[in-house]
Amino acid sequence: MAKPANRIVPPASAAVAQYEQPLSERMRTFLRLEFLYQQMLYNSEREADWATRATISTLLEILAILSRGDVRSDVHKELDQQLRVLQQFQSQPGVDSGRLDSLIHNLAASRDELSHIGTAYLQPLKDSEFLNAIKHRSAIPGGTCEFDLPEYNHWLRQPFARRQQDMEGWSGSIRPVCDAVTELMWLIRESAEPKEKMAINGMYQHSMQKDGNCRLLRVSLAGGSSLFPEISGSQHRFTVRFLEWSTIDSRAVQTGHDVPFQLSIC
Repeated sequence: MAKPANRIVPPASAAVAQYEQPLSERMRTFLRLEFLYQQMLYNSEREADWATRATISTLLEILAILSRGDVRSDVHKELDQQLRVLQQFQSQPGVDSGRLDSLIHNLAASRDELSHIGTAYLQPLKDSEFLNAIKHRSAIPGGTCEFDLPEYNHWLRQPFARRQQDMEGWSGSIRPVCDAVTELMWLIRESAEPKEKMAINGMYQHSMQKDGNCRLLRVSLAGGSSLFPEISGSQHRFTVRFLEWSTIDSRAVQTGHDVPFQLSIC
């Protein structure tokens, strides 16, 4: 069964360090939304006014992304594509029909909800004078101090239940899109099995099949390694360079050793 989209994604196991690289503009947008949405959910559950400030700041960042282009339409198209892929498996033998039906049901429900909210789903946030004041002052370093935004700071002193109610109202406008993105990213990650690879002298290069539809790369290393990958490329070919990190005061350099790692091409 698909993972509930409105839950905070748990961190990766300490035994494995995972790195991801999007290979399309749509995946870049989806990963940024997922990243910000998880931040917002995490901070929104904490009572401290600093956490509430972080929640509002992240909400405004999500609003900025969703206001550029038609992200809702991109998510809708991706849901349609994933549904078509899953429906092709329904007639194949050996498929767990119960799990497959659950996945299809979840994606179809997300698609229907996106259709229901319409194209003006962000308007309540854009029309909020309260949020607009915070947005404009946030462009100034320290611009949301008490003397700059007394109303905002008065609201931050309200009981957590009251603040949480307001935050849930605002997040309700973006939740259908963000939940759908979280569901899609989970499905895309699960679509590929990791394969053992070796980076000779710290470098690995790969050319894609012409009929491939790669959108996301995932590199896994053993936890605690002093190495991290630098991934560059496109949907046609990519390069992974493993850099050795020592301290923040020295520049990381490519290792000269062979590096075993796991690669998922999603």
